[in-house]
Amino acid sequence: MISDQYLIECPIDSDSEQKYLQNTPNTTVYTEAPPKQDVRDPRGINKHIKVEFSDVLAEPNSFHSFDKVWTWSDILFESSKLWCYRIISLLFAVPVSLISGILFALLGCLHIWCAMPCIQLCNICMPNLRTLWASVLDIFLAPLCASVGRCCSSIYLSFTKQQA
Repeated sequence: MISDQYLIECPIDSDSEQKYLQNTPNTTVYTEAPPKQDVRDPRGINKHIKVEFSDVLAEPNSFHSFDKVWTWSDILFESSKLWCYRIISLLFAVPVSLISGILFALLGCLHIWCAMPCIQLCNICMPNLRTLWASVLDIFLAPLCASVGRCCSSIYLSFTKQQA
């Protein structure tokens, strides 16, 4: 949304012969377009990567280099960080974007055409399979566990401490 400083008041008055675009003394007319806001991380997923010169290099009060050295170090740090990132992203951005696009397309296709039909098939067949599985457990596993439980029910353990 455009802020109020870029808007110009245009009164429409049919009775008088005024210009439609009025410039009152306390308003400013901008001949250039407002600066374009290029938001490349709208959700802020890379907030942890914002590194500035003062986050990396800092001189305590007891040690100070020359002011020009400190200023040029800051300028060189920021410009080298910027240009190295631009060169590396120039080399790797397109291939990584291509591979990421292919990977996410493959994952989306597998999810849509393989995983979801299998999940829906399991949801449809699950009541029948649940009944069958419960019957198998009741026929084979329940008697075995009951027999082992009866055999082990007569075993008693008692713990005593021996004095040395």
